[in-house]
Amino acid sequence: MKKATSFDIAHMAGVSQSTVSRALSDSPLVNKETRDRVKQIALDLNYKVDKNASNLRKQHSQTLALLLFEDPTNDDSLINPFFISMLASITKATADAGYDLLVSFQNLNDDWHAEYEDSNKADGLILLGYGSYTDYEYKLSQLEEQGTRFLRWGAPDENHPGVSIGSDNFLGGYMVARHLIGLGHRKFAFLGEANVGAPEFLARYDGCQKALNEAKVDTSSMLQIDAISTDLDGFEAAEKLLAKIDHISELDAIVCASDLIAMGCIRAIKSKGYKVPHDIAVVGYDNIQVSEFASPPLTTVHQNTLLAGELLVGNLLKMIKNVPVDDLLMQPELIIRQSCGATSQC
Repeated sequence: MKKATSFDIAHMAGVSQSTVSRALSDSPLVNKETRDRVKQIALDLNYKVDKNASNLRKQHSQTLALLLFEDPTNDDSLINPFFISMLASITKATADAGYDLLVSFQNLNDDWHAEYEDSNKADGLILLGYGSYTDYEYKLSQLEEQGTRFLRWGAPDENHPGVSIGSDNFLGGYMVARHLIGLGHRKFAFLGEANVGAPEFLARYDGCQKALNEAKVDTSSMLQIDAISTDLDGFEAAEKLLAKIDHISELDAIVCASDLIAMGCIRAIKSKGYKVPHDIAVVGYDNIQVSEFASPPLTTVHQNTLLAGELLVGNLLKMIKNVPVDDLLMQPELIIRQSCGATSQC
């Protein structure tokens, strides 16, 4: 007979695989009734947790591992600029705790989950830049099943494996749109993916939509153009957007899902002979360092990367000490500069 897996138990119990892992480890995040049901099914199936990797976890390397997902960039760094400042914060917080930091580039096709679950390279993992967890949920579930301590920067939801720390992107999108509405803008467009494959961007889009709906702004004609977080994609998405309208007066404001998209968008607008913010307002998201020095300086949403790095390291160290840790959402901050469309108020 085929050896039973945690996925078999999840199917029979009607829960997610991550819930099975939590139940079998007596996690307080799973209620007692579910824990008991999962354990009984595991007993019936003669399911055995592989203790080898779990035993390795009891050893301590005094090292944390930071796994950075390779991002498309305009240079050779392959690091989204948003994560650069967070990397510095993580490095400092790790050193302050007396740990070493192992930094590694990965991509979704690599078998990084197997490498770290079966070795003692690090006591815990931090994942940065991995987008939607659904693209690699199986790998995270394997890490969780083996007892590997890990957390990720990203959008939390009730189904994801492990622990997530992220920013309240919905609130950030809401704040941006509310500010633009307050300046008198009514005709909006959104540049950035707005689907489940890009949960942070989707939350920013949804927050923007909520603000427009509350202000009784008609969103039926609101244009949305997909773009990943690069200057080039922002430029091309803005060109597509401008090609869909007959005149610039049909748009008041363009909400961009990231600062990089916004800066490409501004470049495209200027290439058509228009001015920001005189002809159209443009706002970004992330408050990366160069956003302040864009032309014009970019209105954006700040995510506290210093605090984020401290929280990622601090909570991972708690997990290593078997202290329960929950998902966490940080509060964003609206940074108002000249690109928002009303210089006297920016």
